[in-house]
Amino acid sequence: MTLGEKLSPILEEIQDTLLENYERKPEFTMNGFKACIYIFQAALIDKMYNLQTNENIPTDIKLDMALKLGTELRDLIKTYCDIDTHELYK
Repeated sequence: MTLGEKLSPILEEIQDTLLENYERKPEFTMNGFKACIYIFQAALIDKMYNLQTNENIPTDIKLDMALKLGTELRDLIKTYCDIDTHELYK
């Protein structure tokens, strides 16, 4: 069993709980928010790696894509949440 296969049912349960309580604001703690970011980032990187492998993308471009993904995610979180992920993960 892959790590993704092991984690997917847990993530689906979290998703279902959020969907069942869509009218309630979750009130995530900073640690909970941090966990959400990490999980989302891990999922994005996993799928990006699949794309890179399927399209035989050269290593230097793979690295550039990964750095750009990290920068754009950091900028998105800073813009919409006013949270600097570099500070969050210290």
